[in-house]
Amino acid sequence: MKCTHTIHDHTCHHGWNNANTPAIHVAPGDTIEFHTQDASGGQLNANSDLADLTNLDFGKVNPVTGPVYIDGAEPGDAIKVTLLEFGPSGWGWTANIPGFGLLADQFKDPALHIWKYDPVRMVPAVYSSAARIPLKPFCGTIGLAPAEMGQHSVVPPRRMGGNLDIRDIASGTELYLPVEVAGGLFSLGDTHAAQGDGEVCGTAIESPCTVAAKLELVKGANLTFPRFTTPGPVTRHLDVKGYEVTTGIGSDLMQGAREAVCGMIDLLCKRYKLSDVEAYMLCSVCGDLRISEIVDMPNWVVSFYFPRVVFE
Repeated sequence: MKCTHTIHDHTCHHGWNNANTPAIHVAPGDTIEFHTQDASGGQLNANSDLADLTNLDFGKVNPVTGPVYIDGAEPGDAIKVTLLEFGPSGWGWTANIPGFGLLADQFKDPALHIWKYDPVRMVPAVYSSAARIPLKPFCGTIGLAPAEMGQHSVVPPRRMGGNLDIRDIASGTELYLPVEVAGGLFSLGDTHAAQGDGEVCGTAIESPCTVAAKLELVKGANLTFPRFTTPGPVTRHLDVKGYEVTTGIGSDLMQGAREAVCGMIDLLCKRYKLSDVEAYMLCSVCGDLRISEIVDMPNWVVSFYFPRVVFE
């Protein structure tokens, strides 16, 4: 779609810092087309192999395009971000990166899968002869600058947004972000072609996209944390065949999450003859971690939902 402004992918930064010089100033209500890099910052491409993964410079990962100064934005306000349209690139990657992910202690060796998909028809992307992943592009990292001075890592999420990795911050979603500094200083990146809730291996289908967004100003919103509104159902692309579900039960939610994912990895390996790391990465791009019960102390229930449509 035609936007008021365009920001290209070389106009990016690798950490949140309220001293970053704005790429552009916009009026509330303006639209911007953002061109993003993939989460590797261009270090991986459609022809990459395992050697490229092992040589990653982590100082260059997760770049975000921006920042954008929104005229009139002040601390206590909110920026309303409407995601208007995604322009997928047609390629992406998923990796197991040693030391990263929910089961990092179990999966210590690097692994890499390069995806190719149709950026126009957006039909499910092939993972193997048996598995195809329904696609849903979204922004993994989207946020504003923090009030605290200095350079802050883009890896952890923050009060003002950042690396949220919420797969429903997709086309049509309206996201509200709390402003901490004058102008807000909005940036986005880390676009994905698909992801499961939890992103359990630490990566999704990491895929550069263009993103068209509208930025509006909500005065005096006084949000504590981000909130968002979706335009409709959020799992329709996965629901059609039902789910296989495994659980973890105990007094520790993180351990419950680990056990639920381990149970699904075992199921997928036995049923579909996948290696354990293939199953782990597959869980990350399309399976959903859910807290099913958190009131019946002392034990809580975490469930892992894997969509059957991937194999059927």
